[in-house]
Amino acid sequence: MFDAEILDLAATVIAANRAAGRTIVTAESCTGGLVAAALTEVAGSSDVVDRAFVTYSNEAKMEALGVHSDLIDTFGAVSIAVAWAMAQGALKASHADIAVAITGIAGPGGGSAQKPVGTVVFAVAHRGDPDSKHADTKAFGDLGRSEIRRQAVLCALELLMPREGS
Repeated sequence: MFDAEILDLAATVIAANRAAGRTIVTAESCTGGLVAAALTEVAGSSDVVDRAFVTYSNEAKMEALGVHSDLIDTFGAVSIAVAWAMAQGALKASHADIAVAITGIAGPGGGSAQKPVGTVVFAVAHRGDPDSKHADTKAFGDLGRSEIRRQAVLCALELLMPREGS
């Protein structure tokens, strides 16, 4: 189902988080659950993966993760503000220690001059450490829907690797 690069990275993420004693929750939009699927492809991942949210629609982001409609209306669903709210909401709705959120425009349509196809926003939040936050926008370019999603999965997995001090 996944290529070797994704599977190897997912296995590394599971092992590193297991060693760090951390559990994971994902909040995914444009990746449609692919990050969680890659993680759970690894045998024994159930002791690291707490749960996953696929919140493709704005309504799902609001209902499942508590993203406020004002954030979506003001900044758009593909924004650092919304990704950060998704990550925070995933932590609140789970028992996980770390959350990664992904929202973006995989195409082929839906892009704009300000947010072209291939724009993906990521956020990472850590339970109990509000100062440890990371959010970033990646412009993968119009690589085609599958490749944009693949690149987003790789990026999200990298963000789940324990860092010194986290």
